[in-house]
Amino acid sequence: MNEFVIDKKMMRRAFSRAAADYDATAVLQREVCTRMLERLDYIKLQPVQLLDAGSGTGWGGRKLAEKYPAATVISLDIAIGMLQNAQSRSSWWQKLFGGVRQLPVCADVEALPLASGSVEMVWSNLAVQWCNDLPATFVELHRVLKTEGLLMFSTFGPDTLKELRQAFKGVDERSHLNRFADMHDIGDMLVQAGFAEPVMDMEYMTLTYEDVRGVLQDLKTIGAHNTTAGRGQGLMGKNAWARLLENYEKLRRDGKLPATYEVIYGHAWKPAPRVNRDGAAIIKTSFKL
Repeated sequence: MNEFVIDKKMMRRAFSRAAADYDATAVLQREVCTRMLERLDYIKLQPVQLLDAGSGTGWGGRKLAEKYPAATVISLDIAIGMLQNAQSRSSWWQKLFGGVRQLPVCADVEALPLASGSVEMVWSNLAVQWCNDLPATFVELHRVLKTEGLLMFSTFGPDTLKELRQAFKGVDERSHLNRFADMHDIGDMLVQAGFAEPVMDMEYMTLTYEDVRGVLQDLKTIGAHNTTAGRGQGLMGKNAWARLLENYEKLRRDGKLPATYEVIYGHAWKPAPRVNRDGAAIIKTSFKL
């Protein structure tokens, strides 16, 4: 078994439990979402149907609904607790008059319950890193997009939580953090999935903490537990915990412990099918012998 395979049932429970306190702690997630929203100012597209894949508590979806008031935002999340929290945040007048048109759907991004070619835009803020098969996920996102539709997303790169990853080295043989795809590999996946003109870029964001418990508590509060198959099945022992603290303390700078995130941004378009001189569609296929 691949030790980095994510247990989706455990992940779903973790995010559902975290829903009530998520927004108060998800500072980085909110900042990344804001930066993604700013990028939309340079894109000429007025979607009628928009998929927010991994919508969480709905903050980003509400911002998208404000930007595109004529659009229906399909708020899709694997955690029912997140969707329930998002619904409870809608004010009574929005529910009564439909001021924000959001349609909640509880489903996995890797298996979308949507018709092919049904949305003009797919938006996903820091969600696809929870997919076990990222290339197949991009194929699925390509499927639900209409021709000339836009995919815009953010995710985490391999340097994410590098300090915590380094501190865990030598503590035990278990996996403690998710594995993240490289930006260039993601670009290749988009092309293989059928997207055109992929644009990728990356930036580092660093949060600082007083101690290791603060780092781990923030991850727990937003539901970002270790849900990999190779995780330990019980609490960390005293000796392992002491080694973790000692290792992380070596990375303290200016009195604080850093937690670095490599944030990857990407967007790409679904092009019209290529045709030959007779007007027949050219379909790219691959074979394994």
